Amino acid sequence: MSDARIQSVRQFNRFYTQVLGVLAEGLMDTPYSLTESRVLFELSQRDNTEVTALRRDLGLDAGYLSRLLARFESDGLVSRGKSAADARRQVAGLTESGRTTMKMLNERSDTQVRELLAPLGEEDQRKLVAAMDTIRQRLGKSRQDNTIVLRPPGPGDLGWVVERNGALYAQEYQWGSAYEALVARIIADYAENHDPAQEAGWIAEINGERVGSVFCTRKDNTTAKLRLLLVEPSARGMGVGGRLVDECLRFATSIGYRTIELWTVNVLTAARRIYQQRGFTMVASEHHDAFAPGQRAETWRKDLYDQ
Repeated sequence: MSDARIQSVRQFNRFYTQVLGVLAEGLMDTPYSLTESRVLFELSQRDNTEVTALRRDLGLDAGYLSRLLARFESDGLVSRGKSAADARRQVAGLTESGRTTMKMLNERSDTQVRELLAPLGEEDQRKLVAAMDTIRQRLGKSRQDNTIVLRPPGPGDLGWVVERNGALYAQEYQWGSAYEALVARIIADYAENHDPAQEAGWIAEINGERVGSVFCTRKDNTTAKLRLLLVEPSARGMGVGGRLVDECLRFATSIGYRTIELWTVNVLTAARRIYQQRGFTMVASEHHDAFAPGQRAETWRKDLYDQ
């Protein structure tokens, strides 16, 4: 990782903490620090919380959290007691005064964000919020369950397939507009002419984020085609590509196709490995310089009648 990236993250952290004023002695002109406000917020989300769970969720030192709760209890904001399930465990919850204080903190926080966004136009607000969502999603991946969900393409998904194919393969293999134009033609034909009884597409999602796609289209009455398998770099190694190919094979078999084919390029080694593992064999190969010099186009085929 480059020093420049590290410094960019640190610079952003310094900027944003200054914007929010979290370094001040009291957050938003209140007697409470950012950490104290966060503890109150977590307590406000449920009636009673086991202190050990609260400490684990917030990553706080046990002694520090105990002192915070003691202060809140002294101020009348928090009540503490023993867990009904295990008397050895302590639980904490907000009092009515604590909930009133939390309501005040929420209102001030909402006002602060409104004032932060107000000078920006609608488009700039949308871009800013989208960038914040991206930061949260990327840095929060390790705490998410990473369940792979496959669904049919919805509004905007086909355009996303074209955009991501064009951007990813340009970045990774220096493929230019010729490849993106091919993807656009395939997608346009699918959108306009596909028969739902014989063709289908799938978008893979993890934690609500699109991470892959594949399509099963008709070549003729007995042969299906697997097309446009794509997996985002952030989801590689998680089994997304295999799930997409398996779903395509399942669909083609259920429709009654006897054979399935696909067309690929020799440099796409990860995809080729998935095809080999599922019984595809390469039946043709030829020079293909349309996307980048020195590459080979390959046709792979698999019989489905024994599925």
